[in-house]
Amino acid sequence: MTNQWMSLLGLANRARKIISGEELAVKEIRGGRAKLILLSADASANTTKKITDKCSSYRVPYKKVDNRYQLGQAIGKDARVVVAILDDGFAKKLMTLLD
Repeated sequence: MTNQWMSLLGLANRARKIISGEELAVKEIRGGRAKLILLSADASANTTKKITDKCSSYRVPYKKVDNRYQLGQAIGKDARVVVAILDDGFAKKLMTLLD
């Protein structure tokens, strides 16, 4: 199960349909472009609160993943705490894989 969502996230990355990083993700949520937010379970309390509050107020769904290293590895980068998916198709499929 884990490998499926990571592969799909990697594909979304290669298609340039994701943004990683807390500030950039918040910007995408505000702009209405973020369709889904992936948040690592080991994110700091401040980051978790900031992202979940933004998601709630802008009605953007979010899913938690195990850790920041898994999230980073999926997109071929170092540890990542927040990833915003900017494409409806990728977002819907990731939501089903992460349920």
